[in-house]
Amino acid sequence: MLAEDSVLLREGLIGLLGRSGNEVVAAVADAESLVAAVEEHAPDIVVTDVRMPPGFQDEGLHAAVRLREKRPALPVLVLSQYVQRTYAAELLDSGDGSGVGYLLKDRVGQVEEFVDALHEVADGGTVVDPEVVRRLLRRRRDPLERLTPREREVLALIAEGRSNSAIAKELVVSEAAIGKHINGILTKLDLPPADGTHRRVLAVLAYLRA
Repeated sequence: MLAEDSVLLREGLIGLLGRSGNEVVAAVADAESLVAAVEEHAPDIVVTDVRMPPGFQDEGLHAAVRLREKRPALPVLVLSQYVQRTYAAELLDSGDGSGVGYLLKDRVGQVEEFVDALHEVADGGTVVDPEVVRRLLRRRRDPLERLTPREREVLALIAEGRSNSAIAKELVVSEAAIGKHINGILTKLDLPPADGTHRRVLAVLAYLRA
């Protein structure tokens, strides 16, 4: 069972899985269709994107978790464009933690590794992308360790509620320079653009936790 909103990637995965000896019983483009198709086809494994219509946030992941609440033994392999700690944790906590996988989409290009991961998850194993593991471990130590001293200074001023112009005045630099620092902070804290997400607030929360 395949759920992926990108037509090109969906069709590519169907072809890849077919050539590797797997049958795609259904392929859908949104989370609600995924839930309905699983009920209809009872697949051996679900492969789903994290971000899907209508909100393009975490609909695919939530659908996978809901499915595993009903069917704890249902193997699920999630594909994600970004490393998101909460996404990985929520998936790995579903069911009894077996038969789950979290891979970055870049891994699909490494066909043998991807197919091996698919089979391992289908057999009840747990697979987590090495890049995900690396970033999770690094973030557990200190989510701010990747920031430069200047970026930490800017983030501290954001946490005080300062605007970009106020920060620029405080640090005697241009607002454009502050904007670049903030973009660097958000990137290093793994906070990609997303509708409905206040990344500046999430960055402050990361600062306060640290």
